[in-house]
Amino acid sequence: MKAVILGGTNGIGRAIARHLAERGDAVFLLGRDADELERSAADLKARHPKQRPAGTALCDLEAPEGFAAALDAADAGLDRFDTVIVTAAMFATQDRLEADIAFTQRLLTVNFANTVVFCEHVKKRLLARGGGRLAVFSSVAGDRGRKPVALYGASKAGLSAYLEALDHKHHADKLAVLCVKPGFVKTGMTAGLKPPPFAGEPEGVARDVVRALDRRKPMLYTPSMWQLVMAVIKRLPRFVMRKIGF
Repeated sequence: MKAVILGGTNGIGRAIARHLAERGDAVFLLGRDADELERSAADLKARHPKQRPAGTALCDLEAPEGFAAALDAADAGLDRFDTVIVTAAMFATQDRLEADIAFTQRLLTVNFANTVVFCEHVKKRLLARGGGRLAVFSSVAGDRGRKPVALYGASKAGLSAYLEALDHKHHADKLAVLCVKPGFVKTGMTAGLKPPPFAGEPEGVARDVVRALDRRKPMLYTPSMWQLVMAVIKRLPRFVMRKIGF
């Protein structure tokens, strides 16, 4: 692969970059923090000194006017990428979002509208060169309306619907679209929250994502236990959902 990773400076994105570099794939990192980009690129170079150094460019999901330039830089650095992985997003608890409507607007815009716009930029480039792979992180929170994640889950529900439609529309055009639905993963985003017994680690999620990309799967629950958990949740009657706090 010649892979671009938006959000490759920490957590799951960094783990995916390491996994791809370890097996010899070329990597280009996008993120909103220049120092973190440099550190992530230096980490990959130290681990794999004989491989092509990872390129970097600034890209902020809150600044869609910069999407085209960032993808131009990635195209130049990789001599035209064939894979894009989007792990970047915003997260906050329901309590915080309800207390700050302005922040809620930012999160909804980043997680849905601006992520879709970024994917549209990517889609046009990949279709013009005969196809490729696009993997985007949504969430199990978008599978059903639930009290603890009403606002965050809504942003991810919209994103999941878009990614499924994109896969249907362009599957015949050799654009493989992967919607990644992680459950609870121990990252900086979830720091301070009590993890469930089957919480995942970034390294395990990274392996699952790369495997799903290789197999051109359209959807991935990771850790895999979440597929069973959400299958049950999606089938619960509404009166039960009103009573439980999950």
